[in-house]
Amino acid sequence: LFDHVIPRQPFLFLPRGDKMVTRLRKTRKLRGKVTFGHGRIIKHRKHPGGRGNAGGQHHHRIHFDKFHPGYFGKKGMRYLHYTKNKYHNPIVNLDKLWSLVPDQFKDLKSPKDKVPIIDVVQHGYYKVLGKGIIPKVPVIVKAKFFSRIAEKKIKEAGGACVLVA
Repeated sequence: LFDHVIPRQPFLFLPRGDKMVTRLRKTRKLRGKVTFGHGRIIKHRKHPGGRGNAGGQHHHRIHFDKFHPGYFGKKGMRYLHYTKNKYHNPIVNLDKLWSLVPDQFKDLKSPKDKVPIIDVVQHGYYKVLGKGIIPKVPVIVKAKFFSRIAEKKIKEAGGACVLVA
C-alpha cells in the first residue's frame, strides 16, 4: 500500500533575514505546468470575492462577525469640538521626583533647617504618582494632583504635599 513514501522536504531557513528567495518560491515548481496550480475547469479569475474588505456586510459577513466584531456601526456619544487641553495631565512617579530637587539639596547632609521644595508644575508635570521609593528626607512637593499612595509615602518620609491650582 505504501510502497513509495515521498520524503518530506527539510525545513529551510530563509537566508537574508525574512525575505523570500526566488529559488524557494512556489513558482519555480509550477513552471511548465499548464494551469499553474489553479485547476482546469474552474479558472483562476482576478478577484472573485472583491478587492480588500469588499462584502463585509454581504457575502463575507460571517468572517467579519467572527473575527472582527464591532467593525461596522457606531458606538458611544459624540463629543463635539473635543479639545485635549482640559485632559492634559502629565505624571511623574516618586522614583523620578528626587531628580527634580535643586542641586544644593542633592547631598543628604544639607542643613536641617532648610527643606527642599519641589514644584513639579514648573517642571511640566501635574500629577505625582506613588511608584518607587524616596529617601527619608523631608521635602515639600507642590503639584496639582497627588495619588493616595504618593501622598502617604511623602508624609512617611516627613514631607508635605501642597496642592496648587
